[in-house]
Amino acid sequence: MTTKKERILEAALELFAKQGFAATSTNAIAKKAGVSEGLLFKHFGNKQGLLEALLKEGEERVAVLALPIVAEENPQEVLRKYIELPFNMPQEAYNFWRLIFQLKWNINYDHKKKLKPIRDKLIAVFTGLGKSNPPLETEMLMQLIDSASIGLLQGTLNEPMAYRDFLLKKYLL
Repeated sequence: MTTKKERILEAALELFAKQGFAATSTNAIAKKAGVSEGLLFKHFGNKQGLLEALLKEGEERVAVLALPIVAEENPQEVLRKYIELPFNMPQEAYNFWRLIFQLKWNINYDHKKKLKPIRDKLIAVFTGLGKSNPPLETEMLMQLIDSASIGLLQGTLNEPMAYRDFLLKKYLL
């Protein structure tokens, strides 16, 4: 990938994450990247094409992050890895996660399909642990992690590691 193309992607990711997809113009992206708007169109066709390129790259990263959880055989380790995931996320990945939340909130980005392997793994774990309603137990944990992720991204989660430790203890890990 060319340096200019990388700069366009980085600028778009930052602006989409902060301002939202709809509120970000291709002109603003081009200015932030230090390129012409025409070059942006040459590489990505339009703003939607740029978003799709970012999502493709991000979804590849998500698959890499999900693999250790999905491949894990030990139920307690599955839970530990899932709970710890947002707390171990490097700061440089925050803009991608902000973008995902922006999309979920603003254009109904269907992220549930992307999380299906993790959801299925958690249901299997809770089934194996004898929980009375594994799908609801899974939904509750995923909502807790979603909420913690939002707090981390916004900087509003008080004592993130204490929260992580509380969740680990709640699940006897």
